[in-house]
Amino acid sequence: MREYLLTLCITAAVTYLLTGPVRKFAIVAGAMPEIRARDVHREPTPRLGGIAMFFGLCAGLLVADHLTNLSAVFEKSNEPRALLSGAALIWLIGVLDDKFEIDALIKLGGQMIAAGVMVMQGLTILWLPIPGVGSVALTQWQGTLLTVALVVITINAVNFVDGLDGLAAGMVCIASAAFFLYAYRVWVSYGIEAAAPATLFAAILMGMCLGFLPHNMHPARIFMGDSGSMLIGLVLAAGAISITGQVDPDALKVFAQSEREAVHQTVPVYIPLLLPLTIIAIPAADLVLAIVRRTWRGQSPFAADRGHLHHRLLEIGHSHSRAVLIMYFWSALIAFGTLAYSVNSASMWIVLGVVFLSAIGLVLLLLPRFTPRAPRWAEAFVPPRYRRRGAVVEPAATTPQTASADTATGAPAGAARSEEEPRTPVAAGVSRVNGATAIGARSRLLDRGKAGTSR
Repeated sequence: MREYLLTLCITAAVTYLLTGPVRKFAIVAGAMPEIRARDVHREPTPRLGGIAMFFGLCAGLLVADHLTNLSAVFEKSNEPRALLSGAALIWLIGVLDDKFEIDALIKLGGQMIAAGVMVMQGLTILWLPIPGVGSVALTQWQGTLLTVALVVITINAVNFVDGLDGLAAGMVCIASAAFFLYAYRVWVSYGIEAAAPATLFAAILMGMCLGFLPHNMHPARIFMGDSGSMLIGLVLAAGAISITGQVDPDALKVFAQSEREAVHQTVPVYIPLLLPLTIIAIPAADLVLAIVRRTWRGQSPFAADRGHLHHRLLEIGHSHSRAVLIMYFWSALIAFGTLAYSVNSASMWIVLGVVFLSAIGLVLLLLPRFTPRAPRWAEAFVPPRYRRRGAVVEPAATTPQTASADTATGAPAGAARSEEEPRTPVAAGVSRVNGATAIGARSRLLDRGKAGTSR
């Protein structure tokens, strides 16, 4: 465990320290696309954050190769090299897309090629644990097609959910944490060395996300771009493939009776990891809904829109940070709930706990539908939005015309506006609102924003 923690910390440190220089490089290289209609951020923000994440991945693998216990993973398995080869290819495609906006079909072909490269080096699904049947061996073509499909689905699921500051990195970090605990338990508790590569991949993936998150939280100073989202999606898929399709369920020795019962016992984690619907349940659901929605409208499944789950949370009335935290909550609930169920599926407390937390999550989702008001005696201790009408001294004028007049005369912005006035959402694409400045001082950005696009 100490070596895993060391690898995680080195990966996070390298990613964190390189993100700043990468941000400056992205600004110089012009990897700052214009604000699009579907974007949530309000100011041009550099991309290419995946560069720092890729070098963090390389640093993590290099450190692990020189550690006493983890070096055996590189000696007994070719999977780390297969991961590095596929990650380098998908990262290169993502960098080109962040800079030149390549076609979606070209990216899809690149994702399939990257998955094929990993398959050629041994990172593939050899058999499937099917409940009630046991382990079903796959032919070479079946394993290859299933592996490529899983990689492509996971990459695009993570890419689709990357729409808010810190959302994709945080959700993948939560998923990789749950995956790490499961893989480490399989390796240490059951002594299955075939689970060691997946455990290493999960630790490195956590480090990549944790190192990048401080720069990517709202308001973000840099985006990971497709070079980062596709990269972490591939690493997540590689870990799922490694432990799902190469670890023999009979080796788990959950039951002494038969392999069929052993597979049945591991269904709560094996099948969701295979599809994958548990570790990345929220991104996968967003991916399916996006494809159905766009196809129903007669659009291409790769056509961008503002119908993703995080966009809907903003439309309901959640703030940017609250929408991200709600997505974190549901991801952690599904991932760690399934993890707990896989450890002890007979415990009723786990089911009751998941149901209770789900109810809390639903309340959080519906929170903007009602605004709780504090009693009169407590209004001095709560934020203005929770106070009753009339609790604050009414200003002379609250109309938008009066507010704009006060701005023209130099009056403070809040002098002619009641603290009780509800906040109205700003349309996406409006510049000079978000506090994250991508290019130096704000005055330079204001001058530059006047000559920007009208979208």
